[in-house]
Amino acid sequence: MVDAADAVADAGAEAYPRIVAALIRVTGDWTLAEDCAQEALASALQRWPRDGVPGNPGGWLMTTARNRAVDVLRRAAVERRRLRDLALLTDPEPPTGTEEDVVDDRLRLVFTCCHPALALEARVALTLRTVAGVPTADIARAFLVSESTMTRRITRAKTRIATAGIPYRVPTGPALVERLPGVLAVLYLLFTRGYDADGEPAFADEAIRLARLLDRLMPDQPEVAGLLALFLFQNSRRAARRDPAGDLLTLDEQDRSRWDYAAIAEGLAALDRAGHGPYALQARIAAAHATAPTAADTDWVAIAGCYDELARIRPTPVIRLNRAVAHGYAHGPAAGLALIAEARAGGALDGYPPALAAQAELTARHGDPVRAAALFRAAADLVGSEPERRALLRRAGELDR
Repeated sequence: MVDAADAVADAGAEAYPRIVAALIRVTGDWTLAEDCAQEALASALQRWPRDGVPGNPGGWLMTTARNRAVDVLRRAAVERRRLRDLALLTDPEPPTGTEEDVVDDRLRLVFTCCHPALALEARVALTLRTVAGVPTADIARAFLVSESTMTRRITRAKTRIATAGIPYRVPTGPALVERLPGVLAVLYLLFTRGYDADGEPAFADEAIRLARLLDRLMPDQPEVAGLLALFLFQNSRRAARRDPAGDLLTLDEQDRSRWDYAAIAEGLAALDRAGHGPYALQARIAAAHATAPTAADTDWVAIAGCYDELARIRPTPVIRLNRAVAHGYAHGPAAGLALIAEARAGGALDGYPPALAAQAELTARHGDPVRAAALFRAAADLVGSEPERRALLRRAGELDR
């Protein structure tokens, strides 16, 4: 029973967004697509414990959702063409060797969700929910609103798409460029969702897959190449981020032989086509880490320079904090601590654990281990991730010795 339930959860996380996207393309009915996908999951929870997990769980879910949609459409007397097209859907995987390699259902769905008729927050939330299958409750926490509020916002966004007649396709010409920033923001948040300490790696993989598709679709857009490079550099370290006990490791603690150097090479090739926009600058920072043979060889001066430019373009508190850390490594802990104080002025980073952790690390390097250990413990009290909490407490313990 437990194994079957786990299989449903795993198959749902992988196949649900693809099923929804495929059904939306064929039926044009957002609500119907989501309802049928949900009913397929509910049916699996009932039948798989009794009948066993099928050999192709995702295909089973697609077939079940398709059949449910066929029933609904028949009762609604929808035109035969849609029924015929719907009957062809048998597997959640997109076909290969066709236009679908570059412009698949989910990419169409991303661009639909990111239409400028929707507010940016609605675009991001709707895409995370529909394309990535992120639970509404998790999206609500990310936006610091209640789940009911986020549910209403997502519902309004879908209604807006229907009433405005927003087409389910990847745009062309000026409209493609106009909608690009929203799409990149969605992919960035999707990757972050998968790369966080407690994140689901499948989300990061999906963000990389969609970024590759977008890069092939828009090879002349430098920020697309920059975003893809950033994802690849970051994800190249995934296998080395934890010790055997599952605790997080810092960059200088990681076994660099476990990094994915094929991904790094692909990232460097993408970075050659990137410009100097925000994602490209972040990619250059990540590249400096990814190409350093050892932690001691990291080019912190170059990283600090990238952060200077990034802070000029996007002077957010978090970017200013990261700039402070880079300057602390490049030009000494005193310089970094002074910039942290500037970034925290006005309370912008109050209650933000990475700010305390950064201050703690530079304080330790500045020669005050007692104060640094206290700051690490304060950060551990605030952090929501158990692996991050253990890593912070471990660092505090090292300073107590």
